[in-house]
Amino acid sequence: MKKKLFLLVLLCLCMFISNAQEESTTKLKITESAEYKDEVKVEGIDVIYTNPAGKTAIVRFGKKNILLDVFDSNLDKDFFKLIKKEKKEVYKGHLSYDDVIKVFTVYSPKRKERILYCHTFNIKNNTHKKTKLFEANVKKGGGLFSGSNKRQTSFAISPNQQYIAIATDNIKKKSNSYSIHVFNSEDLSLMYKKSYQDHEKNYFEHNDLYIDDEATVYSLGKLYIEGRFDKNEGKANYEFVLHKISQSGTSHTSIELEDEFVRTLVINQNNNQLHLLGFYSEKNSNRIKGGCDFIINESTLDVVSEKKTELPQEVYEDLYGYRRGKRKKEKAKELRNFFVDYTMEDSQGNVYLLAEEFYITSQFVNTGMNNNGYWRDIPHYDDVLILKFNKSGELSWGRSIYKRATSPSYNAFLKNDELHVILNSGKNLIEKKDGRTKVSKGLLESSSLYDIVFSTDGNVSYDKIQDNSGNVYYMPYYGTFTDGKFITTTTKRKKKHFLKLE
Repeated sequence: MKKKLFLLVLLCLCMFISNAQEESTTKLKITESAEYKDEVKVEGIDVIYTNPAGKTAIVRFGKKNILLDVFDSNLDKDFFKLIKKEKKEVYKGHLSYDDVIKVFTVYSPKRKERILYCHTFNIKNNTHKKTKLFEANVKKGGGLFSGSNKRQTSFAISPNQQYIAIATDNIKKKSNSYSIHVFNSEDLSLMYKKSYQDHEKNYFEHNDLYIDDEATVYSLGKLYIEGRFDKNEGKANYEFVLHKISQSGTSHTSIELEDEFVRTLVINQNNNQLHLLGFYSEKNSNRIKGGCDFIINESTLDVVSEKKTELPQEVYEDLYGYRRGKRKKEKAKELRNFFVDYTMEDSQGNVYLLAEEFYITSQFVNTGMNNNGYWRDIPHYDDVLILKFNKSGELSWGRSIYKRATSPSYNAFLKNDELHVILNSGKNLIEKKDGRTKVSKGLLESSSLYDIVFSTDGNVSYDKIQDNSGNVYYMPYYGTFTDGKFITTTTKRKKKHFLKLE
């Protein structure tokens, strides 16, 4: 017994010593706010936004209310408001610009009835207004927005911030159709509504949305040929369709796939051309062999060019090490289970595409004798894939982050044309003999907050922001980046802080 006690004390002492504070190595300036207290405790954050004047707002949804917290440029609490919501009113998305946050909610008063609302928060004047946008009938158990994605793809605002586009499903018993509503962003008056892609059998899966300064909308998605499965007789069972929608009418173009499979494409506008960016595979849409860019003429919808590039060897080496990575590249092994999180453009017109590996496993939890228990799902948010495309649509470089997590764990932003990936990991990053750096936390290991920086040429440095032991534990996933400053906060405590990196 004494021996076990001695070993336990020794283990605790070793952990204490290993948790001694180390100096930060990040080149970013670090500022922590004073502690603030939640008026009402609600875990998680639905919206966090910093306006150009430096005021930061947080919007959260509770069971009965919507909570708005506003903080001044010094991150001291300036305003709090509690807004009652309907019992079956749920958050669906938001758009933030200037001093305004527009939060979109769906209210379901009856089985087949849906009402879309917009809550407008002005964080300069600390005002709130709720506007009813439209009502719709849906099939039993249906919704206005199909599917779920970490990327918000059903709401878009024009570059001049004058128009808002909303893409919704309009699926009935005997037909599949889709609608676009365009609103004036100032007073939320309806400018026009158009239905498109109406088919009795063919299903359209929305991928991305873009609206220009003339209120013309571009809706991109997959049109399935038979049923809703990706593969048929070894070939893709879908084509990508880009719709151009304006008040005067609609038109579309098809982007047919030859021997490749593509899970999803995202829209990036550059110099009167639309770049449809994504990952392609030669096996199925769940895998990745490389990056692709379909360049579309914005006026005519002609496909100007199609560019495909295999993943560079650095991607494999980051994930598998030098030798194994080289073998993977030579055998053209494909990655799998990656979903696009972020699309960012730098000052030179280069576009960064970031995707995270996501999958779910099941684990049996034994609750007593006779093998009684239950199965639980365990989500995995693992490796991060990063591709940089130049403005011509060619792949400049690719890298990856070898990481393990069980919840959404990272955020990313561009500062001075360098890519910063902010995440929590084990206190001491594991540098393996094969050249990999593993970003994860051991069972008894304390954690640290890291700034992983990629230069314009793709060189990487792992910079520590802080050791979390003895400090506030921040959640970068909930952060916001505005005007060169990244701000994030804590989520689970009632007494909280902000962290600002600039």
